[in-house]
Amino acid sequence: MTLAPPASEAQQAPSGFTAEGLPHHLLLPPDLRLTPEQFALVCEANPEAVLELAADGQLIAMTPTGGSTGRRNTRLSFQLEHWARTQGGWEVFDSSTGFRLPDGSVLSPDAAVVRAERWQALTPEQRRGFPPLCPDLVVELVSASDEAPRGAQALRRKMAAYLANGAQLGWLLFPEQKAVEIWHAEAEGSVPAPRRLEPASLLEGGTLFPGLVLELEEIWAG
Repeated sequence: MTLAPPASEAQQAPSGFTAEGLPHHLLLPPDLRLTPEQFALVCEANPEAVLELAADGQLIAMTPTGGSTGRRNTRLSFQLEHWARTQGGWEVFDSSTGFRLPDGSVLSPDAAVVRAERWQALTPEQRRGFPPLCPDLVVELVSASDEAPRGAQALRRKMAAYLANGAQLGWLLFPEQKAVEIWHAEAEGSVPAPRRLEPASLLEGGTLFPGLVLELEEIWAG
């Protein structure tokens, strides 16, 4: 999910209205298409909204996560951050970070890992906005009550999009089944069917992410 920093105008507006006097809850036409730059402005004007942008410019309204999923997200991020600090050379991002992918979409995985050298190559302005890169590793959590666009099929489409845009590895976690789908691009432009592990208690990053081991039982506990 993508959360933008609060806009000062929106903070000063009367309750229920924007600074321009418009109601906060507006119905958007289904054929509305935005550029990534316009999407950034929409996020800035709606700091409480949870949004993503599809490659075709369509807005995707996400739902906030429930308590169990939020707790699992925290444990997931903690494990990734501990590995990154111990291993060195990696940056970890949480679910509020939107990445501007090469296809023009702006997507927010539940957790993401980027090589430090790729992050350091960005300008300060690029780092403040939606980083114009696809993470090297993306992780998504499926919750028991997931509905589109947070449903399993929607997350599978996101996984395919991440790999098509340059991600090296994707992990789709199913806590209720204690299962994992491993998405791995075997060749440039190729996105093979995921490999499913069930039940799963450990995930290893292998040669792509040396030393990375996820203790899944801690995440499954919720």
